[in-house]
Amino acid sequence: MRPVRLLTAAVFALAGLIFFTSFNTAKGTNIRTDASLLKLSDLIQERSHENGRLDEANGALREDVDALAERDSGSSDVEAAELDALEKEAGTKKLKGEAVSVTLTDAPPNATAKIPGYPEPLPNDLVIHQQDLQAVVNALWKGGAKGIKVMDQRLISTSAVRCVGNTLILQGRVYSPPYKVTAVGEPEKLRQALTASPEIQNYMLYVNAYGLGWKVDDHRAVTLPGYSGTVDLHYATPVK
Repeated sequence: MRPVRLLTAAVFALAGLIFFTSFNTAKGTNIRTDASLLKLSDLIQERSHENGRLDEANGALREDVDALAERDSGSSDVEAAELDALEKEAGTKKLKGEAVSVTLTDAPPNATAKIPGYPEPLPNDLVIHQQDLQAVVNALWKGGAKGIKVMDQRLISTSAVRCVGNTLILQGRVYSPPYKVTAVGEPEKLRQALTASPEIQNYMLYVNAYGLGWKVDDHRAVTLPGYSGTVDLHYATPVK
């Protein structure tokens, strides 16, 4: 009987610890509905805006450093041209040219099936997902895009387009739909790549059936910003 008594005592002790932790967390509030928990989303938005301001400041400082380095480097014209080409390929320089933009938007929350034979949508069917944005970005790269920005940020080789629910998290900043992806390149090839993508073809089924947003526009001249964030690798190491 002694092991049973010890086990019972341990269960009651664990339950007491859980109740104490819950009480300490709630501090007399309703932990499900208390408005104070909304402060977390406010904090996320505040940090996102702060990251944006820091990116802009970092970009301005980087331009100053590049200008000083170019003035004092003593490099030849050929070397300077090679460096400029590498910076453009890396996405740290501004890029101007013809472009195509794609805008994706959530469907109305009360949307119903617009095509006979389709089931009524679940909430998950009415929002933009990570794979939808990734499909657009991948198709544009395949179509020969020279550079891409998502919302107001330039993508580079280490950029990751991630979504939590229907919220986009990109390079330390948070965005809500509608989402706009802009690519500099030959508009006809970019459009063809979008049309040929199997993932986008699947997305278009939801556009037609439930009203998810899809808009493609051509632009004669667009200037993409240079990437201004950190280029340090946090989870990988360069090959020597």
